[in-house]
Amino acid sequence: MEELKSAVNDHMDQMADLVEKLTVELRSGLRPAYDNFIGFFHAIDWTEPWLMCLMLFHVVLLLVTIISRKNTNFQMCLFLLALAGVYLAEKLNSFLRENWQSFAGQNYFDPRGLFLSVLWSGPLLVIAIIILVNTLFSLCYLIVKWKKAELRHRARLSRNKED
Repeated sequence: MEELKSAVNDHMDQMADLVEKLTVELRSGLRPAYDNFIGFFHAIDWTEPWLMCLMLFHVVLLLVTIISRKNTNFQMCLFLLALAGVYLAEKLNSFLRENWQSFAGQNYFDPRGLFLSVLWSGPLLVIAIIILVNTLFSLCYLIVKWKKAELRHRARLSRNKED
């Protein structure tokens, strides 16, 4: 019995050491990512009119998504448009990289498309996920409603058979 207790204690000590090492690595690993994000955030001139319009576009699209949550067909159109916007982001980045002087104070559009991915595709994907979750909830509600109607219909048929 003592051997079992000793083995369990050794195992628990090993697990505690592993968890401690993991948390230390996570804390040190997230710091550079946080610093990169803050650098990215501060490198952008948020007072540029086109950036304000882009943010306003995403806010309006989010509001339209929330307001139209009961209209599934319209939501599916929004969903497809959001995904089309993400799909076309690479071409949009190339076009904007060539023409940035006409609307921006600096060239934000790198060849890898990081800026456009964060400020264009990211919000569109969040909106698409919101629409997808809303659609799944709507489908669950519809399945429950259909099953209740089916059970009522079966109960009515069994009452009619008894009469």
